[in-house]
Amino acid sequence: MELGLIHQLFGAARSSDGAQLYEVLTCSPEPGTIRTNTDFGITVEYGADLLREAHTVVIPAAQEDYAPLSDGGLSPQMQDVVAQFRPGVRVASVCTGAFALAAAGLLDGRRATTHWNHVEHFRALYPAVELVPDVLYIDAGDVLTSAGEAAGIDMCLHMIRNDHGTAVANSVARTTVVPPHRDGGQAQFIRLPVPEPTSGGIGAAREWALENLHRSLPLQDLAKRATMSVRTFTRRFRAEVGMTPRQWLIQQRTERARELLEDSDLPIDEVSARSGFGTSVSLRQHFRDTLDTTPSAYRRTFRGGARPGATVQSWAPR
Repeated sequence: MELGLIHQLFGAARSSDGAQLYEVLTCSPEPGTIRTNTDFGITVEYGADLLREAHTVVIPAAQEDYAPLSDGGLSPQMQDVVAQFRPGVRVASVCTGAFALAAAGLLDGRRATTHWNHVEHFRALYPAVELVPDVLYIDAGDVLTSAGEAAGIDMCLHMIRNDHGTAVANSVARTTVVPPHRDGGQAQFIRLPVPEPTSGGIGAAREWALENLHRSLPLQDLAKRATMSVRTFTRRFRAEVGMTPRQWLIQQRTERARELLEDSDLPIDEVSARSGFGTSVSLRQHFRDTLDTTPSAYRRTFRGGARPGATVQSWAPR
C-alpha cells in the first residue's frame, strides 16, 4: 500500500490542460523481482542510479529491509542507495521508512515522525532526532516524514498542494476518493475513527459548517445541529476528528481562504469574509500562524506563473 499510494497520488496530478505533473518511477538497488509480505512480488525495472536524476525521493515502509545495524547506522547496501541522492533533493518517508532517513543522518536535529508502534525503538536508536510521535506527518522543508499508510496519503497530498496548489491537490483527492486535507498536526491514533451510529449528528454538523464557513459558527450552534449538549458535542468531535471544533474550523477556513486566493481575484477583505475570518487582520494572523506567510504573498506564489513539474521516485528494497 505504501508503495502504491505514491504512484496513485502523484500519478493522478494533472494541470488544468490535463498534462501529467509528475513522472513517478520505482527503483531498487538491483532491478528485478522485489519480495513483499504478501503472496506476490513486485517487478522493478530501474536500479538505484535512477536516484541521481530525482527531484523527490519517497521511501515507503518496510520491515527487516530497513533494519539498521546494531549502532543504528546504514547497511552497506543502503549506504550505496543514499549516496545516489542528488544535492538538494527533497526526501520523504512513509511509516518505517523514517528509519532509513534517520540512519543516514538526514533527520539529525530535525523534527520527524514515524508509526506510533515503533516510537520507542526509534528513539533508542536515534536520540539526535526530535521525534514527534503523535502527528500524521511533519514537513521539515527538504525532508518530510509521515506515520502509517493513511498518513502517507496526507503527506503526499500536502506535497502536491505545496507544489501545484489546492485545486490540483483537491482534484487528486477526489480522483482517489480520500479527504482533500488533514493537517499534519492531527493525532495518529483517534479513538473512534469510524463514528458510531449514535454519533452521526457530528458528520451532519460538520457538513453544515462547511456550507456556512462565512458565518460566525459558535459552538452552541454546531452542538444544536448535532442535537447534543456543548460538552457532549466537544467530546464526540475530538474523539472522531482528533482535534477540537475550534481547531477544525480554523483549518477549514484556512483551506477555504487558500482556494479563494488561488482561484479568484477577490480582494483580501472579501476572501476574509467568505472564509469566515471576518477581517483581513484575522486572516493575516492565521496565515502567519499556520503557513508562515501572508495572504498576499501566498497569492503571488500560486498565481505568479506556471509551477514547474517534478519527478517523484519511490524506492523498494530488494
